[in-house]
Amino acid sequence: MLRYLCAMWLGLGAILPISAQELPYFVTYSHHMEEPGSLEVESKIATGKPEDGNRFGGNAFELEYGTTAWWTSELYLEGQTTAHDSTVFTGYRIENRVRPLLREHWVNPVLYFEFEDINGANKSLLEVVGHDGNDDLTGSNSEARAEKKREAELKLILSSNWKGWNFSENIIAEKDLRHAPWEFGYTLGASRPLRLAGGVRSNAFALQNFAAGAEMYGGLGDKDSFGLHQTSHYFGPTFNWNIPGGPRITASPNFGLNDHSVARIYRFGVAYEIGQLSRYFKGGR
Repeated sequence: MLRYLCAMWLGLGAILPISAQELPYFVTYSHHMEEPGSLEVESKIATGKPEDGNRFGGNAFELEYGTTAWWTSELYLEGQTTAHDSTVFTGYRIENRVRPLLREHWVNPVLYFEFEDINGANKSLLEVVGHDGNDDLTGSNSEARAEKKREAELKLILSSNWKGWNFSENIIAEKDLRHAPWEFGYTLGASRPLRLAGGVRSNAFALQNFAAGAEMYGGLGDKDSFGLHQTSHYFGPTFNWNIPGGPRITASPNFGLNDHSVARIYRFGVAYEIGQLSRYFKGGR
């Protein structure tokens, strides 16, 4: 399995032809931070049908604020709808990303800290860790909501830009604050705009407003059973369209790579950035 994953990651550079700031990722973070004073509002939807379960749609509503050039803060509010069951609110997350080296380097590290207060019915699938898999998505909402999860999540984000490409790797460690061992996971992303800035056409459909790439992510077991045994993994192409002066639209079909994974997960995202939010408040004084 490990050789299979490595081969697919290395193959990305060969099969895909990026804007450096607006990358078409759903679960992978790069070293690009939100512009200081700006607020981005985004809705990320993940939908799929687990084996022996009902189709679901999980939504993560995200508010991302550029606190400084090296510090970005985010708040997530999450819920989901499961067919033949119900629609429920599943919790919130607060995260902060800190970039210690502001100059561009061959590899740019970012440190990520998150607190989660969610329940077992959460199906936003913002990450996969430990032995998360198909069976975690098949229970009824009433039973799953009884499971409370207050977790700390740490990530080491490594990201590089090269000739228009972005390559990003995230290593994830997550722990329930009350019990359970540390769980681990990973994400990999590569992307590039269809044309670098400066193209002949400058309207909304100009190629430099579109980006394509691919993501791979999955679990790496936990402290007591680290590795790939009984872990789920996903891979899929991802696309976005940055409409000048408008929203950014992102889509990605993800395919499960083993029997522990959901066969297919479809992801959609719509984001809109409010530039220099602080000026609106100053203007109102």
